[in-house]
Amino acid sequence: MAEAQNKQENNLAMACHLLGLIGFLGPLILWLVKNGESAAVDKNGKESLNFQISIIIYLIGAWLSAFMLIGFFLFPAVIIFNYVMVIIAAVKTSKGEDFKYPLCIRFIK
Repeated sequence: MAEAQNKQENNLAMACHLLGLIGFLGPLILWLVKNGESAAVDKNGKESLNFQISIIIYLIGAWLSAFMLIGFFLFPAVIIFNYVMVIIAAVKTSKGEDFKYPLCIRFIK
C-alpha cells in the first residue's frame, strides 16, 4: 500500500514538472491543490513553479535584447533549455530522485 502511495506521489510530482511545458499556471494549480497532501508534490511544485517564473523572466530579457540582435538567438535557446530541463526533471522525479533546476531563481521557498 505504501509503495502504491509513493508511486502516486512520484507521478503527481512528475506532473508538476510536465505541466511546466504549457506555462506556469499548470504547476501553480497542481501545487495549490495538492501541496498539503504530499511533501513531494509541495517540494517539486515549488521547484517547477520557480523555474517557470524564472524562464518567463529570461524570455522577457531575450525579447528585450532582440533590439540588439542577440535576442534572436537567446529566445529560442531559452525555450529549448526550458523543454530539456523540464523533461530531465520529470524523468528524475518519476524515479523518486530530487531535482534542482539550474539557473533557477527561488522566489517561493
